[in-house]
Amino acid sequence: MCGVRPVCVIGLGLIGGSLLRAASESGRQAWGFTTSTVDADAATVDGFQVESRVDGALRLAAQRDAIVVIAVPLPAVDQTLAAITAYAPECVLTDVVSVKGPVEMSVRQGAPRTRYVGGHPMAGTASSGWAAGSAGLFKDASWVLTVEDETDLDAWRDVARLVLDCGAQIVPASAAGHDDAVARISHLPHLLAAVLAAVGADGGSLSLALAAGSYSDGTRVAGTRPELVRAMCEGNRGPLLDAVDDALGRLGAARGALASTGSLGATVEAGHQGWQALQNYRTAERPHSRIDLSAPDTRETLLALGERGGRIVGLDGDFALTG
Repeated sequence: MCGVRPVCVIGLGLIGGSLLRAASESGRQAWGFTTSTVDADAATVDGFQVESRVDGALRLAAQRDAIVVIAVPLPAVDQTLAAITAYAPECVLTDVVSVKGPVEMSVRQGAPRTRYVGGHPMAGTASSGWAAGSAGLFKDASWVLTVEDETDLDAWRDVARLVLDCGAQIVPASAAGHDDAVARISHLPHLLAAVLAAVGADGGSLSLALAAGSYSDGTRVAGTRPELVRAMCEGNRGPLLDAVDDALGRLGAARGALASTGSLGATVEAGHQGWQALQNYRTAERPHSRIDLSAPDTRETLLALGERGGRIVGLDGDFALTG
């Protein structure tokens, strides 16, 4: 593919490994590095280029002017940025970490010469590691790309093209807006799933014998490795506290109503309306439009698109195609 950047993926777990596969399948030059010998060996056996040292992977990225993708858990980001600063300090840089504010801050402090565009694909499973990934993981998934005052729009376009090549659709957002949203639709569900799983298990063998679809569906993400859940939830502490307060307020109201009147009508109805809002969003027809990525107000236009739930589904020269 002429005119597109190669891709260097640091971290080859579920998301990083799927990204390496998808980028390669799209025709891009792509290689990776991981500290996991299990994932490295598996990726190599599957025919992918895996460098034995992070400096080797990043030197290659600098030589080929590649997009460097950070695909490690939040606690490992600073160490990864130190290596990037040493060996590929001016590359286009993105990430797939599930919180954006802390990564934005770390990049500004630790790798200020990179052209950074924050990213987060809203895709995954409760499984982890190279073996859990696939090239099709991102098909039609929402993939947040951050837009800030400091964002280099040429770099943003390069990363956007990579995201679209992986089969995803782009939702522009600020780092703060992203973190507030995922606290409610990702991090709080992980926390509630953990609580629900523990409450059910506390009921003993009879409860577990009777556990069916509602319990299995509600606890699915509790099967995620605990250290990964802690990293993303604790890394988004402020917004998650707000979401937990909202949930506790609603649970408190439900308990009060159940104790006093025996009715859970308001709680159940509000929940059903929330579920219906999601279905309506997913089935709604959205107008197609074109955003001029060279216009002076491009940042504001992109953020407004994301705020109203719009997505970018293609690129055509200087224009982003929405739908």
